[in-house]
Amino acid sequence: MSHAIGVFGGTFDPVHYGHLRPAFEIMEALDLEEVRFIPSRQPPHRASPQASPEQRHDMLQLAVAGEPRFTVDDRELARDGPSYMVDTLRSLRADFGAAPLCLMLGLDAFLGLGSWHEWQAIPELAHVVVAHRPGWQLDSQVQGSAAALELLRTRRLSSVSEIHARPAGGIWLQPVTLLGISATALRAAVADGKSARYLLPDGVWRYIEKEGLYTAEERIAPSAVPTDSPLPSGHKFQSERG
Repeated sequence: MSHAIGVFGGTFDPVHYGHLRPAFEIMEALDLEEVRFIPSRQPPHRASPQASPEQRHDMLQLAVAGEPRFTVDDRELARDGPSYMVDTLRSLRADFGAAPLCLMLGLDAFLGLGSWHEWQAIPELAHVVVAHRPGWQLDSQVQGSAAALELLRTRRLSSVSEIHARPAGGIWLQPVTLLGISATALRAAVADGKSARYLLPDGVWRYIEKEGLYTAEERIAPSAVPTDSPLPSGHKFQSERG
């Protein structure tokens, strides 16, 4: 079996079970060697994260500590400029050679793939694994989804073995348990003085309390999203990942 690697990018502001559980299910279903969680430094599609890059990195480390196949990868935090997924995949490809890379995306992000920065290069650098709810049916009339639907028509894989047989190029649809946890709602609840326990790992919640993150006093005004940012970016797993 190949050393297939899952790639999961996002702001993780904060990381929660809506990120962790689907990633774990994909890892098991596709027999991945590891999943690399890659926090973005400067998301090109949205306001800057509330927590600092260092805090989001620390929270991810706490969240994945109990799963040896989960890894926190800080390459986007160390890179200046917008955190485009295509640049990250090129960097990973340089590091891991011909190992299969599996970019994990939510269905909404996949259907918006045609608006990403250099999106045509992404399938040449990685397989795209599209997470969706069990029983979901493809709606070919989804507005703005022509590029993604064409990729699905021409590149859809029929067996897991095809993922391990080559480094990139395929589209795989994977049903997962999508938990309705929103990082935006989670931050708002904390700002209102409510507990976020059981929405994320206990270690992450203790860290948020210790650092005083997301409280009404700590909340900062979001910066403007650049007008030339791609919408959405390559960092969405669900409709709101955070």
